[in-house]
Amino acid sequence: MRLITISFLIFSVISSKEIMFLSTQLVPVEESEWVRKVLLPPFEKEKKIKVIFIGSEYGELADRLIAEYKAKRGKVDVVGGLHSDFSSLYHVFKDLKRELPEIEKLENRKFFPGFKEAGNIKGTQVYIPWLQGTYIFAVNKKTLDYLPENVDIWNLNYEDLLRWGKNIYQKTGQKKLGFPLGPRGLIHRFVHGYLYPSFTGYQIIKFNSESGYKMWEFVRNLWNYVNPSAPAWDAMDIPLLSEEVWIAWDHTARLKQAIMERPDDFLVIPSPAGPSGRGIITVLAGLGIPKTSRDTLSAFYLIEYLTRPDVQGEILKGTGFFPVLKGISFEGLKKPFKIIAEGVIKQSEKEDVVNCFIPAGLGKRQGEFSKIMRDVFIEIVVKKRNIKEVLERKDRELKNLFKETGAPLPYPDKVDLSNEKG
Repeated sequence: MRLITISFLIFSVISSKEIMFLSTQLVPVEESEWVRKVLLPPFEKEKKIKVIFIGSEYGELADRLIAEYKAKRGKVDVVGGLHSDFSSLYHVFKDLKRELPEIEKLENRKFFPGFKEAGNIKGTQVYIPWLQGTYIFAVNKKTLDYLPENVDIWNLNYEDLLRWGKNIYQKTGQKKLGFPLGPRGLIHRFVHGYLYPSFTGYQIIKFNSESGYKMWEFVRNLWNYVNPSAPAWDAMDIPLLSEEVWIAWDHTARLKQAIMERPDDFLVIPSPAGPSGRGIITVLAGLGIPKTSRDTLSAFYLIEYLTRPDVQGEILKGTGFFPVLKGISFEGLKKPFKIIAEGVIKQSEKEDVVNCFIPAGLGKRQGEFSKIMRDVFIEIVVKKRNIKEVLERKDRELKNLFKETGAPLPYPDKVDLSNEKG
């Protein structure tokens, strides 16, 4: 009997596995409890692998991963974080494509265009896409009566948006387009992540260019149909609910209240396309494996599980984070979340999408980047200053900011400014 007991204990020790999952995402108490009690138990039961989920701030995560890397040993096996979390720490992660043959099992996963490619940083497949957030347009259904002829609301371009706003103004005498230009508004994200990539193909490197100049001429024209109260708005949910605007752009979190209160009155639609594609900001989270992981194979099993289509659907229902895969079912979602999710997914799956990420590596000077983008909009569009003069001046400020900080240009810009002549 004693021999059997000892043998059983030895078997238990050998067969039981435990991995640590450190994440800057799903950190709030309610979300992290959902992860531990709902998301992970099916995986633990299926694979007989215990997962220790630990939420972390970025600074703590970076310090820990760097310390473990230098020590050449660690306890963290899987990391969940934003693209920006990985981009400055890419050297501490395994090259998943080269070092992990099992990664081929994910080849048939239908990731949205550009998502998996974004995880390839400096030639290393640092992470696999996991979750996303974004900014998008919400429209009051009343405005459908003014949609220009032969325009597909689910496939707008910026000229369509201009004609739409003009139609509304000519027929109602009201300017019903809305953007968050208030002191805490996110207009800077619209400038660098939506306008510039749509009209120039990049966020930074064609900031002061002929295509950039033409873009600002267009925006000035569009401004004729934007509600004049825009400079007072920090978020667009209240103007949508009051119907001061019928068409508004903002972060999903800042549009959500309008959809939650009146889901039957609104649609959420993809952002428009421009001459160079459909620029959008994707707040993309991924999953990576540190070089010091104690159990690479078990870590991969967790990544494979968290990116399964059915699990992606459960994450959407449980947390409101949007999937990174096509074809996710919205069954079981409450109507407001379904409306937002449909718009986000339709935007993500567009083949002409130019995915953009918020700059990483600027540190304490991140605010300077946002200010430049906000200021250029205010000076050119609101104050109507000379476009070329403003672009030349702000372009110098922008390029100097990246040179002085040594920060990499944000995706999709892949140019080393330190080697740029002139």
